[in-house]
Amino acid sequence: MSDFKYVTLEEVTSRIKVGFVGSINDFYCSSEDGVPIIRTTDINDIDFNKLKFVTNEFHLKNKKSQLKKGDLIIARHGDNGNAVIYEHDQIAQVLNAVIIEPDQDQCSSDLLKIFFDSPFIKKQISGCVKGSVQGVINTKHIADLFLNISGNIDYDFVINTIKNISRKIALNNKINTELEAMAKLIYDYWFVQFDFPDANGKPYKSSGGKMVYNEELKRDIPEGWGSEYIENLLAKESRTKKLHKTHYKDQGDYAIIDQSTDFICGYTDDKDTVIEAKVPRIVFGDHTRILKLVNFDFARGADGTQVLLSNNNNVPQHFFYHSLLKIDLASYGYARHFKFLKQTRTIVPDANTANQFEEAATSFYSQVRHNIFETKRLEELRDWLLPMLMNGQVRVKS
Repeated sequence: MSDFKYVTLEEVTSRIKVGFVGSINDFYCSSEDGVPIIRTTDINDIDFNKLKFVTNEFHLKNKKSQLKKGDLIIARHGDNGNAVIYEHDQIAQVLNAVIIEPDQDQCSSDLLKIFFDSPFIKKQISGCVKGSVQGVINTKHIADLFLNISGNIDYDFVINTIKNISRKIALNNKINTELEAMAKLIYDYWFVQFDFPDANGKPYKSSGGKMVYNEELKRDIPEGWGSEYIENLLAKESRTKKLHKTHYKDQGDYAIIDQSTDFICGYTDDKDTVIEAKVPRIVFGDHTRILKLVNFDFARGADGTQVLLSNNNNVPQHFFYHSLLKIDLASYGYARHFKFLKQTRTIVPDANTANQFEEAATSFYSQVRHNIFETKRLEELRDWLLPMLMNGQVRVKS
């Protein structure tokens, strides 16, 4: 469209700086005595309960890496150009990421975030990443980015449309986190504290339920319960073709599950790769130790995944999943962890208690599945709408 004008990012911002670069191990302190510091790994989930803190002395000395509400944090490496608005009142520090302070009179924080999410900016960033192993962008790259601005586009409308979709995505993610937490809480209450409902509906252990010492687990467990090696609980899984990353697609009929942090890492149309999950499957990352409960048909990523299915009626899949989450394999370092997992013992409850938990957990994870696929559709809608809204090609009625 001919009414667009092009300005550099530097022209519509008050400050573009790289946060502190270097070791900060000597400056860490308690949350009560310091200032939160946001690292690249924190950008997408700024949780003050998980952030590290640095001394006030460090904070005052490093003014260029100070962050305040309304600033944007831009990833320099990894997910290059990924932008997040800092929406908290508490002043913070930034480690090894770009800080942008928008000139709010020319370009609001929300609008600048929209630009960074648009293909127009993403293509520019992909062309200026330096480094073959771990590409890096710096302040010069950021400052020279072009924004295409039109006086005929209602940018407030664009912002509200995209933010409404993003809010629903964030809500779905929050609900899923809470549903997982509820299932974990019940598991801990029933199978760690052993206060599952007894025959009278009262908490078993707290109400005087009989406990018996288990030699293998080296602890007291409810009478009639036992333990078993994980290896002896595994059913044989049907063999299907595994997919290499080069065959992952952005869209397709079936989701691909591998050992990465992303729950769904890609898609395929290849039916020969599909595992039918009439009974949920547990995908274990041999290197990453990541566990995923998958209650829909899926294809398996080829790199270091194990698909686990219980062969024991007293160990149904949702219970099995939460039991495996309790196993700590971190001490083995970088290794093939599946062999260590199989050599670990886990508790085996009575069938009635296990099935009660299974019924509750199934309800939770059915909602999780619904939210996962609704979020996928919303992300596709957002990504389809955004470039057309920014080009003035489409409007969406309220």
